[in-house]
Amino acid sequence: MKAIFVEEPYLVVCKEVEPQSIKANEVKVKVKVAGICGSDIHTYKGIHQFRKPPVIIGHEIAGEVVEIGENVKKVKVGDRVTVEPQEGCGHCEPCLQGETNYCMNRAAPGINEWYGAMAEYFVAPEKSVFILPDELSYEQGVLAEPLAVGVHAVEKANIRPGDRVAIIGMGPIGLLSLIAAKAAGATTILAADIMDYCLESALKCGATITINIRDQNNWMEEAKALVDGEFDKVLVAAGVPGIVNNSLSLLRRGGKLVAIAMFHKEETIDIVQLQNQEKEVIGSFCYTHKDLKNAINLLRDGKVFEDVIISHQLSFEEAAKGFELVDKKWDQSLKVLIHFK
Repeated sequence: MKAIFVEEPYLVVCKEVEPQSIKANEVKVKVKVAGICGSDIHTYKGIHQFRKPPVIIGHEIAGEVVEIGENVKKVKVGDRVTVEPQEGCGHCEPCLQGETNYCMNRAAPGINEWYGAMAEYFVAPEKSVFILPDELSYEQGVLAEPLAVGVHAVEKANIRPGDRVAIIGMGPIGLLSLIAAKAAGATTILAADIMDYCLESALKCGATITINIRDQNNWMEEAKALVDGEFDKVLVAAGVPGIVNNSLSLLRRGGKLVAIAMFHKEETIDIVQLQNQEKEVIGSFCYTHKDLKNAINLLRDGKVFEDVIISHQLSFEEAAKGFELVDKKWDQSLKVLIHFK
């Protein structure tokens, strides 16, 4: 089968590999479309903590089931599906509590023996496979996984009706988190980014106000002035140095900041502000099975503006171009999809 490799940093190639065989509890999916994720770009740059080149890349997919193991009961050949690209051990306390993302032995595509999903075929455990509602296209279905990241962050932030929310970083994860925050009832949503086209997309997805922070040293005060006050919750979806500490000053006393972006170095936190004002900084890592189910429901209910989120759709032969588009933000790129024949 054809598979997309990050062969070495900044080198993406298409190669022939043998498909993985399936076990009794597994499902083989003919991949129709795969998405390029921000974490894939970290692998592309050679800075991902776990996923190192050379590796078959990708974990956002939608496709059709073409083979099932002998013990598979809930999925059949021909089903249109997306996949939760993680698997816990199933026995530890986090797994038993439904918190697979906490499992110390968590498996994910592109790590160890599990092939990445940007290939003609992808194998996954039956319990990780979600059947897509009939009204959803494959292009919509591939957004379920990144949307689940936003759903999980909104849950961690405990966003409730009436909350004033600031979201820093308007790439695909920031935009999908915005959609999840709006669905949770946030009434005022400020979107911040350094790219005007990303802010325009945020308005289309439901932001009530935007701010470009590229050339502003004290953008936090301007952001608060725009809403005449402070924010109940802040979601940080841009992993740039200093952004967490700066964003902390947006919060009211007792407010919550959730860090969604992938960071690679330690961040400095103003512990005096954190303690004296009882603010909270919360990490958000991946999602749970429940989060992905809720994400599919949001897609089914028409809450997601896929025409805004998806900026480019390319063939697998153009995968290298897709990675460049996302990495360098060329041609107003947001979510770039890769199609397989």
